[in-house]
Amino acid sequence: MKLRNALGAAVGAVGAVTLTNRALRSRADEFDPFLPGDQQTYRWRGLDVAYTEAGDPDDPDLVLLHGINAAASNHEFHAVFDALTEVYHVIAPDLPGFGHTDRPPLLYSASLMTTFVRDFLTDESEDPTVVASSLTGGYAAMAARDVEVDELVLICPTGSSMGGRSVLRRSLVRAPVVGQAIYNLIGSKASIRHFHADHGYYDIGKLTDEVVNHEWQSAHQPGARFAPASFIAGFLDPEEDLSAVLGELDVPITLVWGEDAEITPLSDGRVLADEADAGLIVFGDSLLLPHVEHPEEFVDVVRGGRHTD
Repeated sequence: MKLRNALGAAVGAVGAVTLTNRALRSRADEFDPFLPGDQQTYRWRGLDVAYTEAGDPDDPDLVLLHGINAAASNHEFHAVFDALTEVYHVIAPDLPGFGHTDRPPLLYSASLMTTFVRDFLTDESEDPTVVASSLTGGYAAMAARDVEVDELVLICPTGSSMGGRSVLRRSLVRAPVVGQAIYNLIGSKASIRHFHADHGYYDIGKLTDEVVNHEWQSAHQPGARFAPASFIAGFLDPEEDLSAVLGELDVPITLVWGEDAEITPLSDGRVLADEADAGLIVFGDSLLLPHVEHPEEFVDVVRGGRHTD
């Protein structure tokens, strides 16, 4: 009888989790792109990759590559997008597995992301300035070995995020019921606000409800957990040393760092800048998102009104 009761409780628990997952999925409507501009599609290896394009096509190309997290998309650049379109032809894709781009159940990897960045830059831009955030800075740097770029502007770039790879952790988050439940917790509004308060924003008052709602919608689209599962398990960390890759490049490199960043501390930025012979711009009162909290100053950096630290 006890075994029967235990099995009944287990079945009931799984059923409850399944119903919760379905309820959350039903609340996540199709969501509109966050950035203003023309919404375009780039066909890549069977995927429809969404990107936003704005500005005069005769102006120099500027490609914006968002960082990696459970709710990532090109919306990361909402605070600087309009100002950059005044002098650049701006192109901002959603990486494979994120935003409005297709999210099939692939085993996402750093090599896949790097190949995408390389191909996208080759096919959709010409000698661009490339702005890339966090892990994506590594993808952009590796791609720049094969693609002509005018300049790299990397925001708190890193080659390591989760401290080692774990097949078990990736499999757990990819699991149909339990994995979806775990991911729903990671992508909850409470979790989104906690992440931003802990790592993203120096002044959490600058985080708007509009951004939180967009990130929640993005995190609850069909297939949304597969790319973050690889991120959480360390498989989106590049295998190559970032300073070595940057040191190989013969292009101007500017590193932009939040003075108070903890995940990627400023001390890492100083070492990286020294080893890669790169410029370093330090933003006070800032964590991982200096371009969001200090948009005017960041736009000045990209447009050339910069100094080195």
